[in-house]
Amino acid sequence: MLQIMTPASLGKLFSTRDGETKLGQQVQLLGNFEVETDNLKSSLAEAKSRGAQFVVLGISEDAGPRANLGRGGSTTAFSAAMSQFLNLQSNRYLHGKECIVLGNIEPMQLDESATTEQLRQATADLDEQVIAVVAQILAAELEPIVIGGGHNNAYGLLMAVKSQYNQAAAAVNLDPHSDFRPREGRHSGNGFSYAAANGALDYYHVLGLHELKNSEATLEQLSLFGGHWHSFQQIWVRREITLAEALKQIAKQVNQTHLPVALEIDVDAIAKMPSSASTFAGVPLLDACYYINYIAKHCNTAYLHIAEAAPQCHEAGEMAGNRDVGQSVSELIYAYIQAKKPAQY
Repeated sequence: MLQIMTPASLGKLFSTRDGETKLGQQVQLLGNFEVETDNLKSSLAEAKSRGAQFVVLGISEDAGPRANLGRGGSTTAFSAAMSQFLNLQSNRYLHGKECIVLGNIEPMQLDESATTEQLRQATADLDEQVIAVVAQILAAELEPIVIGGGHNNAYGLLMAVKSQYNQAAAAVNLDPHSDFRPREGRHSGNGFSYAAANGALDYYHVLGLHELKNSEATLEQLSLFGGHWHSFQQIWVRREITLAEALKQIAKQVNQTHLPVALEIDVDAIAKMPSSASTFAGVPLLDACYYINYIAKHCNTAYLHIAEAAPQCHEAGEMAGNRDVGQSVSELIYAYIQAKKPAQY
């Protein structure tokens, strides 16, 4: 169910200070808090007329990662991110009115006793909610910035793009895993393979794919689809190609498809980021920001999806996880906005 952000809820996420204006004081909310999912378009269009370009949407779930036999904890990424992002300054670089903080999709949570089959059914049910909400955002000609939940939600986002534009998408994904696992029931490891099978994904490039974190069967399936990748080892270990060179190649290939571009990042690609599959051998946060900024600037991106952040998985506890996830995701969000709406210095 979509929980629309209210002024009261928003006010709990940031603090004011004399002589300063925070983003939380400037972002837009929908006026009708009882708006139904199927009637979002008109409310969003009204906000667009007031200068909105981006719609920040949370997804509070961890059924997808758990259905993939991973750790939970990705239910609080949105609130952690907003607690940091909304406390940033409103100034000449970003006013805030460009962003609608729409709210949060909150499916029914399953406890630890849930079976794999129940988790996969819950993930499939969530797909339909994601498609319904994101399709309305795209129909209003706004750009979704989707935060939280597992990478399973890439499927719903890609299906929403297909629904709105009547064509498949080209996806670029910074991720050590291709998430192109067999279609064995919905989970966080097969969002892209399901999207491909359902005609929502026509071109797919994985940046930072870890050479030993993808099964041979998955790599073979990705190859048969015609998928492309630069491995983590190629760029950050063996230094066979620079990140800048890889991004230039990706943008050129993606633009030749003339398809809307899905910009994806699984934060478990980032070193020491709290997530279902966190790693010490990962991409620096600043490189992840550069990736988002470059692709958003040079390609026709339809949305940004920041998946898998899990504050509860931080080694120092959830409070530290909220801080690290919040700061990191805020930088990723701004990297996207900066590319799509250059600041007026």
